[in-house]
Amino acid sequence: MTTAFEAATSNAAEKGSENLRSEFQALLAGCAVYDLSSRAKLRLTGSDRVRWLNGMVTNNIRDLAPNHGVYCFLLSAQGRIQADLYAYRLGDSLLVDTDAQLRDTLLAHFDKFIIMDDVEVADVSATIATVGIAGPKAPEVLRKAGILIPDVAPLELCTPKCECDCGCLQCTALRGDAAFGEAYEIWLAPDKAQPTRDALLAAGATAVGQKALELRRIGLGIPRFGVDIRERDLPQETGQMRALNFTKGCYLGQEIVERIRSRGAVHRQFGAFLVEGPLPAPGTRIQADDKEVGEITSSANLPLPAGDHAVALGYLRREAAAKLLRAGASALQVTPLPMIGVNS
Repeated sequence: MTTAFEAATSNAAEKGSENLRSEFQALLAGCAVYDLSSRAKLRLTGSDRVRWLNGMVTNNIRDLAPNHGVYCFLLSAQGRIQADLYAYRLGDSLLVDTDAQLRDTLLAHFDKFIIMDDVEVADVSATIATVGIAGPKAPEVLRKAGILIPDVAPLELCTPKCECDCGCLQCTALRGDAAFGEAYEIWLAPDKAQPTRDALLAAGATAVGQKALELRRIGLGIPRFGVDIRERDLPQETGQMRALNFTKGCYLGQEIVERIRSRGAVHRQFGAFLVEGPLPAPGTRIQADDKEVGEITSSANLPLPAGDHAVALGYLRREAAAKLLRAGASALQVTPLPMIGVNS
């Protein structure tokens, strides 16, 4: 006989599953609003800031137009990835945006390499809250909420015209990374974040949590530092060519990146798999012909409208892509990215 506690637990689990499905659907086909305030933001000032950061990261900071940004890797001298970040060129400063877990890594790295340079680094994370909005209906919901964002390019900042009731005198809007589809961020004072989220919810957005965002990330095949990107990985292995610029000149680790480019390939590549069988846990080794040919780094059951799909991300040796692959008790099939439409 089922006890009342067991029944309540089962109902809560079922409701949680339904909520996650609706949140994921909002990201795919509606409008989702979520909190990004946990991300770290570092402000770089000083006359050498552009030249110095351009020599630290893999993308082109020197030629960034004002109020535009780029996605970058920070490498070791051996070309191994130490962190990933977005860098934005503002009027009198640069703003670095990264995962909160990388804040101390970046601060220590910057402190080590700022020697005689006129560069000052300030952690401004506590002064900037970030509200995320995503989904194909995001522009419609933003307009309905009275947040009027002009037509800007991905990773371009602007000052929107606000007619909403959030109470902020001024905020900064950003069109998100194109890899995430139709997505925006609003940067504003921390005490104005909740009223802004409330205004967006009243306009038709759905509040989503980290689990739904993680499902979207996996479905789009975007690697996450600390999960899919580790300090032993090389930039080209991750497939994130949007983080690399081959004409900007010298930077830390550039010799290794250029050597890989000149040789034309890496031995293993980040990619996606359809899973038949139990969902393999991160760290599960991929086998082909009784040999280890890769590993799983992320996995999930995607609650798609046509039914749940078990998928995984990971690294695979290039020569094994056409072979019969297994991860634990499951069969794997290499599949193109993204595994969900950017705006399905």
